[in-house]
Amino acid sequence: MAIELPKAKSVIANPSQDELKRYVAKMPNAQLTEFGNYNVKARVTARSAGSTFIVTDDPSRTTKQTIPRSEYEAVARAQEEYIADKDMILVEGYIGPENSPLKRPARVYIERANANIPAMQQQLYYPKDADWREEDALTVIYTPNCPAPGNYPDDRLVTIDLDNWVTRVFNIDYFGESKMGGLRMWMEWVYQQGALAMHAGAKVIPTAGGDKVALIVGLSGTGKTTTTFTRQNNSLPVQDDIVALVAGGDTYSTENGCFAKTYGLDPKYEPTIYGALTKSSAWLENVAVDGNGKVDFFDDSYTANGRGTFSLAEIPHFDPRKLGKAHFLLILNRNESIIPAVAKMASKEQAIAYYMLGETKGTSAGGKAEAGKFLRVPGTNPFFMGHDYQQGNRLGEMIDSMDYDFQVYVLNTGRVGGGEDDERSKKVKIPHTSAIVKAIAEGTIEWEEDPDFGYLVATSVPDFDDPDLLQPRKLYEKQGRADEYAELVAKLKAERREYMKQHVGLIDGVVDSLG
Repeated sequence: MAIELPKAKSVIANPSQDELKRYVAKMPNAQLTEFGNYNVKARVTARSAGSTFIVTDDPSRTTKQTIPRSEYEAVARAQEEYIADKDMILVEGYIGPENSPLKRPARVYIERANANIPAMQQQLYYPKDADWREEDALTVIYTPNCPAPGNYPDDRLVTIDLDNWVTRVFNIDYFGESKMGGLRMWMEWVYQQGALAMHAGAKVIPTAGGDKVALIVGLSGTGKTTTTFTRQNNSLPVQDDIVALVAGGDTYSTENGCFAKTYGLDPKYEPTIYGALTKSSAWLENVAVDGNGKVDFFDDSYTANGRGTFSLAEIPHFDPRKLGKAHFLLILNRNESIIPAVAKMASKEQAIAYYMLGETKGTSAGGKAEAGKFLRVPGTNPFFMGHDYQQGNRLGEMIDSMDYDFQVYVLNTGRVGGGEDDERSKKVKIPHTSAIVKAIAEGTIEWEEDPDFGYLVATSVPDFDDPDLLQPRKLYEKQGRADEYAELVAKLKAERREYMKQHVGLIDGVVDSLG
């Protein structure tokens, strides 16, 4: 049973995109761009993870921060009192397309003063229909201009009440909190249904052996959307952020649009995203725009986490209702040392291990606390609400349930041999990753076992111009750095095993698969 929405001074329900544009035009921090769309400069430039709490009196149910229900009820009352004299917008729709067994009604209720947020959210929801039920709706109650009552980081607060399927947001005007407010609750509900919701893009790649469905997991900003939208064999994207994997291997998408990172957006390498975000129908957030409305996607003076939304209808895309079974999973790892451009997992246990490691270099998408730092986030999914080992074990259950060959790979979307300031290092570029994805789909990579890590590394990839990226050991040896490589291997393996000790409850063999 969904909660009753707080009473407001006025409520506009499900306005059109044109109506929302008129409200956004009145926002002092909104600017019309050269493309005829609006860019809003938000106060907040990334997710507020440190201000996010799950509502429960039993902190043992989760590894996330928690807030007791009595404290939550006090802040909820304060939010409802604030809303009483505010003009609000209500946007309703679905998470999931019409034929998905995991389709769920969703809604966001937000101050009209921040009309860009419901405008962006409306592009991501599937449309409301006659069967839409308020009592089943995942609800986000959102007050971007109401400071959180109490002592919370930066006076911001996000509360997640999974018992009543409602998320409340205080004093945050970053659209990502609306998007993830609903999806985070949906992911928990999907887990309760026996499936696995993944922080993943999805695409369909045509091959001589039939269409291949690829799932791509990765922390925000590590190349998930880019990898999803590159066009191997004229492949088409389905989803850029969250999908569900169910027993037997079927996959289901969630959103009717995309929320894309804009920094460095280049029409040469990402023509689909660039084309969509430069249409008048798109919405931009925290993108650099000069006084004449000219957009600069390479200017990060305000933030490198500029974003934009667009509807799937604006781009060529594969019908999400026909997605079908997943054939392989790509785990993105933006690394800078000894991770190859591609590694193939040698066993189910090893697939779970690297899924649980979720290694990458953090980006601005996670805020200043994550940018540039080495991170480990299980499943590359900071939105999983239970114990992390549960999603690792659930991945194993999904693999066991498949009656076909399902493979898991790790893709390094960063560098090999050192950081950007090390002239000996080499960059894994977008065309490199694209060639790998194409070859995986077509089954044309030749493999051999890596002696240090036990996974398989590529000896050759068609149309791949730098073999040093495929086997870091050989690059280090060629540069006279064999001892450095051996030290990095020993250090990484020790750190991984130590890290995995916290995930008590994983199935047998996972930790041992790390070597």
